[in-house]
Amino acid sequence: MSAFLPVEALSALSMQAQNMVAIANAAPTQGAALADMPGLAAAHTGPAAGSFGQLVANGIAQVNNQLASSQVDLQKLALGDAQNLHQIMINLEESRLSFQLMMQVRSRLLEAYQDIMKMPI
Repeated sequence: MSAFLPVEALSALSMQAQNMVAIANAAPTQGAALADMPGLAAAHTGPAAGSFGQLVANGIAQVNNQLASSQVDLQKLALGDAQNLHQIMINLEESRLSFQLMMQVRSRLLEAYQDIMKMPI
C-alpha cells in the first residue's frame, strides 16, 4: 500500500483549504463594511466573534458531509453497486485527511487556549 496521495485528492484538499482561507479573509472586510454604515453597525454587534464560530461550524459540517458521503460509498461498494472503485478510494482518502486536519486544528486551538489560560493577568 502506497503512502502517496493521488493528485486529484491533493488538488481537492488544496481547493478546500483555499476556500476556507478566502472565507476567513472575507470576514474582516465584511465587518469593516458594516462599521462604515451606521444603521447596520448597531444591528450587527461583534461580527468577528460570529465569523470565527461560523467558520468553525462550516468546517465541521464539511467534514461531516464528507464522512457521510464516504460511508454511503462504502455501503455501495459492499453491496456491489460501486461503479468506480478508484473514485471511492479517493473519496475515502479525502475524508480521512479532512478528519485528520480537523483534529489537528482542534488540538492546536486547545493548546492555544490552555496557553492563554496559563498567562498571568
